[in-house]
Amino acid sequence: MHENARRGRAPPWKESHRAYGIVHMPRSMLRKEVIEKMLWRKGQLYMRNEKRVTRRFLSALLILGFSSIVRLIAQDRMPPIPPDQMTQEQKKAFASYQELRKTDPTAPPWSVLMRVPDFVVPALEMRLHNLNHSALSPKLTEFAIFIASREWTNNFEWNAHYQEGIKAGLSPAIIAALADGRRPEHMAEDEEILYDFCTELFHNQSVSDATYARALDKFGEAGVVEAASLEGYYTWLAMVMNVARSPLPAGAKPALAPLPR
Repeated sequence: MHENARRGRAPPWKESHRAYGIVHMPRSMLRKEVIEKMLWRKGQLYMRNEKRVTRRFLSALLILGFSSIVRLIAQDRMPPIPPDQMTQEQKKAFASYQELRKTDPTAPPWSVLMRVPDFVVPALEMRLHNLNHSALSPKLTEFAIFIASREWTNNFEWNAHYQEGIKAGLSPAIIAALADGRRPEHMAEDEEILYDFCTELFHNQSVSDATYARALDKFGEAGVVEAASLEGYYTWLAMVMNVARSPLPAGAKPALAPLPR
């Protein structure tokens, strides 16, 4: 491309004609002018083609749509393993899960954990403890799960527990505030104590004496260990699923956007 074409200026033969009024030129100068004209025209053609290609590319992106791009980026890295491709250890873990929970481990996080079959049953036993024998109430257990899911922006866990949280007595307004990354308003005393304990543990990797004392007084030592363990357990599951890019069930929409860092 001629340098003048890049800068949007007139080509040199037009500038020379205006400046000097040259009509008849020596043959050598004429050849030079013809070459420059050719370069100018190629440069203009290149720029027009480049603009057309850019417009077509942008149009193609619009046609694909944002949702298609998101699905491409968020492709499931570790889908369920087909039964005929499982190792003997995986088949054993699969059968043990079925026996304990009366359902198949074909959805995250279990389908992901199946890559390390020794993890499946201990992880399930921890989940069953949280469901049936927790030192915290079902409402506070679900609240702690939501806090961990929000901290790790894990939409699968959030979606899986939303109805359970509502059923356990959590206010939809509290859940919505957590989803937005805000401190919930109008929390009950036990909710506020648990929220302060869990968020402080996440952000400071420890809790202050004052926060610990409030949690201990309200929940006892077992409740304090339970709260910390819930955050650790669901952090682990969220990390595994985030690495695997575990997708939401068909038709479910993500409730959580990444928090600013």
